[in-house]
Amino acid sequence: MAGQPGGRDDAADQLRRYGFTTEIDPALQEEIDTEWTWTNYSMPWCSRAEIREVGAAAQRIHDDIAEGRLTIHLHADDGYTTVAVGSYATGVRRHVHLHGENHLRQVCTSYDDETEAVTEFQRLSSAAVRPGPALLADLEQAVRRLLAGTIPSTSEETSAPAVEAPIAEPGEQEAFLSSMFDEERQWERYRPFDETTIASHESLSVRVEFDHEARHRTDVAWTIAEYDGSVGERLWHATLTAGTPVPLIHTILQHLDAPPLTTAGHPDDVLRDAAWHPASHPARTTWTAPDRSIVFESTPHAVADRWTLYCGEDLDRAAWSIRLSYGVPHDLVAQLVADAAELFPSPARPSPKPLPAPVRGLPQPCPPSASAVGNRPRTTRLGAAVHDLRVSREAVWVLRRRRRSRPLLYRCQPGSG
Repeated sequence: MAGQPGGRDDAADQLRRYGFTTEIDPALQEEIDTEWTWTNYSMPWCSRAEIREVGAAAQRIHDDIAEGRLTIHLHADDGYTTVAVGSYATGVRRHVHLHGENHLRQVCTSYDDETEAVTEFQRLSSAAVRPGPALLADLEQAVRRLLAGTIPSTSEETSAPAVEAPIAEPGEQEAFLSSMFDEERQWERYRPFDETTIASHESLSVRVEFDHEARHRTDVAWTIAEYDGSVGERLWHATLTAGTPVPLIHTILQHLDAPPLTTAGHPDDVLRDAAWHPASHPARTTWTAPDRSIVFESTPHAVADRWTLYCGEDLDRAAWSIRLSYGVPHDLVAQLVADAAELFPSPARPSPKPLPAPVRGLPQPCPPSASAVGNRPRTTRLGAAVHDLRVSREAVWVLRRRRRSRPLLYRCQPGSG
């Protein structure tokens, strides 16, 4: 506070009031008098004094929320930052709309009636409205960890690097595609060009395109789209880069072919139960696996990339990525993130979650006993393709068959059967 021109005099007055003699070091005085600007400040028209006023107001709002004086009813992401509506329970009873995060949070509108404030907020934010307060921003989480004394030391951070999630080896995806055509009779193959294979579902509403020349981590290998009937408009689409693990590709195609009878719930609930770490950003929300190997990103107002699942700490350098557009069924997104959390478990998770209930008529997902090995049916090419996947973190991919010869993939932990 004493380092700010306005706060310096206030601090000096308070100290003199209690009998202290104040003196400003010449070097500090020179630093105070130096002109400065806030890099990338979102309100560049503000003077230094106005910037301090905005920051002080944001601090008061933060304190009011933290100490229970201001209750947040709803929040939303407007595409640029977080907005919210809340009510003051003490002092002057008023209801406010908030805009911004961290040091930029402001009261943009005040209301005398709570119903009016909430109704207007729902009208302005429509489908983006979520109940309760938003997730803590990165800065708020960092401050709370600092106050709690849980900041890891530099040596701890360097000694525990992020664990890399499995990546599809060259040829795995092509082998999976070939086996799919051999075993899944409801998919029909077209190959208009040497570098492209197109799979059309028997419903004529799902189309899959595979690029045989995709090699780099940023190359799109799979493009999946669902349409409103055989001649209808496209409802949504997904792109998967080379290196995407085959089990996740299988999850999407299996869901399109035969959706499960029970859903995995909301994606946020699934990841929260899996102990992934949430973080709120101005235009998106991210969930990071405990070992930082996989990230799930939700951008509520995006159209092309509404949901993104990628391997790595940075999307620009991701080893692989799955991008889902607006219109994807929420149960498909939830199933995808649930399988990502289950197929690539983190050592930091307290214990592996139980597998979801299998579809009616499916055998229990456990390895066959030694005595039953001699009696089991001959392994199909699709089964061999999936069995050839490498063992990752002691998790073995096991294939089980179901009616109409459509395989379903489960993960079995060693010793669990």
